[in-house]
Amino acid sequence: MKIVIVGTTYPYRGGLAAYNERLAREYMKQGHEVEIYTFTLQYPSFLFPGKSQFSTEPVPGDLKINRTINSVNPLSWVKTGREIKKKSPDKIIFCYWMAFFAPCFGTIARNARSPKTKMIALIHNMIPHEPTVLDKIFPQYFVNAMDGFVAMADSVIEDIKKFDQLKKPKVVSPHPIYDHYGELLPKNLAALKLGLHESNSYILFFGFIRHYKGLDLLIEAFSDNRLRQFPVKLIIAGEFYENPEPYLKQISNLKLDKFIELRTGFIPDSEVRTYFSIADIVAQPYRTATQSGVSQIAFHFEKPVLVTDVGGLAEIIPNGKVGYVVDVDPTQIADALVDFYTNNLSEKFIENIKLEKQKYEWSIMTNAIDGLFL
Repeated sequence: MKIVIVGTTYPYRGGLAAYNERLAREYMKQGHEVEIYTFTLQYPSFLFPGKSQFSTEPVPGDLKINRTINSVNPLSWVKTGREIKKKSPDKIIFCYWMAFFAPCFGTIARNARSPKTKMIALIHNMIPHEPTVLDKIFPQYFVNAMDGFVAMADSVIEDIKKFDQLKKPKVVSPHPIYDHYGELLPKNLAALKLGLHESNSYILFFGFIRHYKGLDLLIEAFSDNRLRQFPVKLIIAGEFYENPEPYLKQISNLKLDKFIELRTGFIPDSEVRTYFSIADIVAQPYRTATQSGVSQIAFHFEKPVLVTDVGGLAEIIPNGKVGYVVDVDPTQIADALVDFYTNNLSEKFIENIKLEKQKYEWSIMTNAIDGLFL
């Protein structure tokens, strides 16, 4: 087949770019012809909360990437759609994550449409964790231009239904494993690279920091005196996408400064494995969620995961088998961490993860996409 993916990719950074690149490579491995269309301008600077939108990693020379889309210039949307139409692809996969891009993607789809081409929406979030008025106005335009939908959690399918009156084909396929970050490092080497002591145990919070991710809940849980009996520290690895002061004040007030390692800049792909290699368990105390790429990085590195019972997180973390599913509550988070270290459950969870992770191969996702119209 000839396949076009529309969404963020290199030179932009982050989990969504990594997802699209990995999806393209899976289709290429299967023998298909794949191109990615991405942005010349993704977010206007005033809309982007981080320090930089751009990757510092090498150019992915194996991918065909076309930078033609200006997210605020409708002329570029029309031009891109017409350019794609001339290539007559079998399917166009729109990797959608927020309403800001609905007019852009919807217009590209309308201009790229032909009798041969199927328009497929791969939805990360239909309604974001922190909704705005745009999420009531824009998504309908995008949804109407699609032929079918793939989501990675049941909760996202329910959100899509709110905009899809025509009951177009929909399928759920879980977020595949992020398996492109390399192999696990020995703990002593990871500790050396990070300037940490290998004799300590480490809980990892990974990814950009916003209120919905519940880092404050994890910090409160980590202040539980029962955890002081263990040589355990909390690593916070990721860039603040909001004011860091409340978190820093909380750490100080709870007298946790010497127990928490702050690595609060963007973590490039080349350093991801170092943080996961030193971790005993990965904590995701989210207030809201759909699915999470962080869980799938943890599965790749065979690390136990603690998640809260929100969105689709519990769908992939069998409680007590590969980690914990708890309520959005600091006491329950603390109880799980104490149980993990008291009962030395790491080895048990890791053995179960080795089996569980087989459910999340990339071929399962491509089969779900391809099966929409069979």
